[in-house]
Amino acid sequence: MASQFSEENRKKFEEEGYLVLEDAFTVEECDALRSRIVSIIDEQLDLSSHPKSVFTTDQQARTNDDYFMTSGDKIRFFFEQEVFDDQGKLKYPKEQCINKIGHALHALDEKFKDATHSPLVQSAAKALGYRQPVIPQSMFIFKNAKVGGVVTEHQDGSFLHTTPLRLTGFWIALEDATIENGCLWFAPGTHKTCPINCRMIRNPEGDTPPTIFTGESAKADESQYVAAEVKKGSLVVIDGSVLHKSRPNHSDHSRNIYTFHIVESDGVEYSKDNWLLPTPELPFPPLFTD
Repeated sequence: MASQFSEENRKKFEEEGYLVLEDAFTVEECDALRSRIVSIIDEQLDLSSHPKSVFTTDQQARTNDDYFMTSGDKIRFFFEQEVFDDQGKLKYPKEQCINKIGHALHALDEKFKDATHSPLVQSAAKALGYRQPVIPQSMFIFKNAKVGGVVTEHQDGSFLHTTPLRLTGFWIALEDATIENGCLWFAPGTHKTCPINCRMIRNPEGDTPPTIFTGESAKADESQYVAAEVKKGSLVVIDGSVLHKSRPNHSDHSRNIYTFHIVESDGVEYSKDNWLLPTPELPFPPLFTD
């Protein structure tokens, strides 16, 4: 298992805006995270009191409710579209209906905290010039068989903005990610050519809706996109400006992943109109442990 981020890795990442590192996590580590998320569902998801919040990446239909907006310092559950029947009951077993669990697994669960602070992640952050990186959010994304939804073309910096932009995503494949089950697709180099013009911000005019989109979304031609099929245990490092997306999962195989972001806190301003803000209960924790 790799534990150091090389100079060659850094150069490739800076050229393309993303990097795949194979064998970053062992099969046992991946299985432990998947097993832990099942336990979290069993221990913490009470459908009788859950607001049945649905998550979508479509800009017009993105979840805009209090359950979502106050999830930054909690572990909360967001469902796929069209998994509830007319009576508000799930059509399938609950673990097959969840889109994602977020947004503070990295701080509130020991197994996910360990993965977030892995030696390779810390090495990568140092190699990429981070001085005092902090972790604003984390997510377990299920991409379940048959119902896993599409993630539309986007830049992460539209949602977790800083000035100047210093944002990097880490995406751990807990299962093989293939074209069939909804792997990531990247438009290499667009982090250099596509500035962040579109942003999701807190609505300055009130809570209805709580967030709005401003500016034009960057777009890449379909011919620019390349599939990032990766094996279980791979780590994908993602620049905050690179365009990427994923297709729906209509296959018979899930595509579980754990992902989180870091931002620089030294000399960088975290935008106060971002949807996700630190709270007194949970300031953004530092990445470096040494």
